[in-house]
Amino acid sequence: MIPGEGLAVSEALLLPGVLDAAQAAATVRSILAEQRADGAIPWFTGGHLDPWDHTEAAMALDAAGEHAAAERAYRWLAQRQNQDGSWYAGYFGDGAEGVSNAAVESNFCAYVAVGVWHHHLSTGDDGFLDLMWPIVRRALDFTVGLQLPGGQVAWRLDEDGGAVQEALLTGSSSILHALRCGLAIAEYREEPQPDWELAAGRLQHAVARHPERFLDKARYSMDWYYPVLGSALRGPQAQRQIAEGWDRFVVPGLGVRCVSDRPWVTGGESAELALALWAVGQSDRALEILRSIGHLRHEDGSYWTGYVFEDDAIWPDERTTWTSGALLLAVAALGGDPATVAVFGADQLPAGLAIEGCC
Repeated sequence: MIPGEGLAVSEALLLPGVLDAAQAAATVRSILAEQRADGAIPWFTGGHLDPWDHTEAAMALDAAGEHAAAERAYRWLAQRQNQDGSWYAGYFGDGAEGVSNAAVESNFCAYVAVGVWHHHLSTGDDGFLDLMWPIVRRALDFTVGLQLPGGQVAWRLDEDGGAVQEALLTGSSSILHALRCGLAIAEYREEPQPDWELAAGRLQHAVARHPERFLDKARYSMDWYYPVLGSALRGPQAQRQIAEGWDRFVVPGLGVRCVSDRPWVTGGESAELALALWAVGQSDRALEILRSIGHLRHEDGSYWTGYVFEDDAIWPDERTTWTSGALLLAVAALGGDPATVAVFGADQLPAGLAIEGCC
């Protein structure tokens, strides 16, 4: 049987000029076709997977109503969590067991909280939450343990287990989002996590007020929009952030550059920017961005990772589940899918403890 054969997608995934019913179903099937029997979702057949992109693809499956497939993805994470609450940065995705990258990245570990809360909001399944709560708790406890004195979170442990004393703005922004989703789960379960509340407040302050505490990656579009996507910036500050980077990163009609000084637009960054734009009330611009990456769509419904426009060349030669996943989530937000709106809109997520003052 073809994975997802005959599936009927939610109306939230229908967006004029981006996806019609047949196209949405094909994109969902393209992710299901890559999911292994054990639940793992590699980047593509024969490629590896990482916990963050695996989770993003699982969230897209939930937005499409493929809840059983999404649950298999989360059970895969549960079975492979390290004793300290972490996951490795890469695993083989071709059916072979093993680790492809034995380093540990903090935002990869934290993101399970976003996916688990999204799945629960999508399904209302308390039994699933009972299963995954210990996994989320260990993952966020591990991540909070890597928080540096300035509030930012060390971005990785090397293969020897030593933590770097540097932080990435993109990664820490994603961790803030994860902490807020973790706090939402804790609130739902009536199991307060004061350490997470403090960590979230300190991290939000660092991301919003102290960019100097992070490694300088300003060339990368993710450092531009992730403070908005991760909910550290909202209101006028978010609007200023979007305006500041627009001309550097957005290529009209083609999408969003991955790096400001390279002629390469990427589907994942474009879809994530669309999510960030929607979250701060710029839905028209979000729709414009999603329509602009139609040229990355393959006939089977999957999406190419990127396009080098100076050479008129698709590059690299891969169609990734996380690119399709990011696009489906952006469409779901614009289409009003309740779980996706709640998670990425972030209005109702606990904010953690407010940090006042200058430091």
